[in-house]
Amino acid sequence: MNDLPLAELEAFSAVARLRSFRAAGKLRGVSASSLSEAMRRLEDRLGLRLLNRTTRSVTLTDAGAKLLERLTPALGEIETALSDINSFRDRPAGRLRLNVPGIVARCVLPDIACRFLALYPDISLEVATQDALVDVLGEGFDAGIRYEEMLQPDMIALPIGPRQQTYVGVAAPSYLERYGEPLHPRDLLHHRAILHRFASGRVVSWRFERDGEVFAINPPAVLIADTVDMELAVAKAGHGIIFSFEDFVRDALRSGELVKILPEWEDTFSGPFLYYHSRKYLPAPLRAFVDFVRQDRPDRVEKAV
Repeated sequence: MNDLPLAELEAFSAVARLRSFRAAGKLRGVSASSLSEAMRRLEDRLGLRLLNRTTRSVTLTDAGAKLLERLTPALGEIETALSDINSFRDRPAGRLRLNVPGIVARCVLPDIACRFLALYPDISLEVATQDALVDVLGEGFDAGIRYEEMLQPDMIALPIGPRQQTYVGVAAPSYLERYGEPLHPRDLLHHRAILHRFASGRVVSWRFERDGEVFAINPPAVLIADTVDMELAVAKAGHGIIFSFEDFVRDALRSGELVKILPEWEDTFSGPFLYYHSRKYLPAPLRAFVDFVRQDRPDRVEKAV
């Protein structure tokens, strides 16, 4: 038992936290089958079952839950210790794991990541795209990026990317020629909607607010999808109206494939935040990224959430 490989304990921690071999494998950059084999070896070494596996779920046994409880802070200390010696390097090295929503992964982070990696070639960046709110530390990430209303308490939040974004309604000219242009949100009840389903399964109503007027519209849907590319393709083909981040539709607006509708009802809101735990000693890759984001726009200030 004194010879337990650290890699197997780290693999167990990932599977136990995520309750999924596939998700843990994606996080660690290995196959689900290799993780399953690592768990079999670990259980054989210990002579205990740590995980209950079915085709649909992974759950912890009592022994597994106890091991995870004691192992999590220990692995955290090891990671911090290894990160601390980065100060002896000429430049930070190691892995930086971020959890971000789809809009950030597609429209905000690419430019920032490219410039950051050019400056820190010894850092390996892992980005998981997930629109649902997650426990960043509990699921093995160093930091997350979310919008202000979704920030978790007891975190440090740092503005990242554009400080203002807009939610707009658009449709193809061919659609408007066929069905007419809505002049008020109420008119959308008589139009064909292209709706987005979030990872939670929720399909959100279209909400509008102006001068004290608030409307929540549930229009008839011609399409409900969980991928923006599918939604945009159907909108460009003239099958319906879509409401989305202006960043997603900007190219289509420039080309004329889509045009704005109800521009006076556009919703403008603050941009995203990088957030991370307020511990004193940050892993070197995260500290480098925090410093980079802060210096990328000097007027930005960290705040406690």
